[in-house]
Amino acid sequence: MNNKPQLKVSAIKNGTVIDHIPASALFKVIKILNLNQCKQQITFGTNLDSNRLGKKAIIKISERFFKEDEVNRIALIAPLAKFNLIKDFAVVEKQSVNVPDEIKGIVKCANPKCITNHEDVLTSFKVIDKESVRLQCKYCEKITEQEQLEMK
Repeated sequence: MNNKPQLKVSAIKNGTVIDHIPASALFKVIKILNLNQCKQQITFGTNLDSNRLGKKAIIKISERFFKEDEVNRIALIAPLAKFNLIKDFAVVEKQSVNVPDEIKGIVKCANPKCITNHEDVLTSFKVIDKESVRLQCKYCEKITEQEQLEMK
């Protein structure tokens, strides 16, 4: 029997649990999903032990479900993330993220001279490597690596 004290986080009746987020990416995920403007209950934890990631983060959001494009945008910074859909306190569906073929309007171009950084032009990138998340700007053709990603 394990006598170590443990903290417990209350279960959510309906909503979404996002798991397997790299600890360093937690606040980027919060920004991408606009969770800072969310009115529902949100619980998050970071620097939790993970066999897969070393340290991970997790987010629980009551009464909120995400569209496929929102789920897939997370792949840019958390390619191993899993979305667990909760209904009546039970996981009813698990979704893995997928890096889309094209990214529009959520990432800044790493080229300071790119037109998208000087004029009101929607950024657009072709994903040239889904595994390591490498993007090529439609306008200046600059390659942006995952470590350089800056969200708009």
